[in-house]
Amino acid sequence: MAQTGERIDPYLAFNFLVELDGIAQASFRECSGLSSTTEVIETREGGDNTTVRKLPGKTTYSDITLKWGLTASDELWQWRREVTQGAFTRRNGSVVVFDLSNHHEVARWNFVAAWPTKWDGPAFNATGNEIAVETLVLAHEGITRA
Repeated sequence: MAQTGERIDPYLAFNFLVELDGIAQASFRECSGLSSTTEVIETREGGDNTTVRKLPGKTTYSDITLKWGLTASDELWQWRREVTQGAFTRRNGSVVVFDLSNHHEVARWNFVAAWPTKWDGPAFNATGNEIAVETLVLAHEGITRA
């Protein structure tokens, strides 16, 4: 717990890594989609006609989008290719945030039963100087903060 007057800075968004079972991708440029939504079910109780009760319903999880600079590694492409051929492996993974010294893990989100639902290849432009970026979208069945 922080002491009175002690400043606690938020963690920075650039110091993260993504772990995927059995895939050793060097680094990712961007990771987004860490979210969940719970449906609201509205009901009325007999005898109380003026108030609507709100109950939690089904929880859904957003897809996770990963972006990285094109390299010689094709492990994520091969995983996506398995899906298009009808036989694939679901993988568990984590998004891990580190402190500025890059020595201490400060936050972790674990997701389960993920599989690649979409892949976007890099856009090429002969007059530009940007990094070639690939994108992979992962569907999964749940996320928790550890």
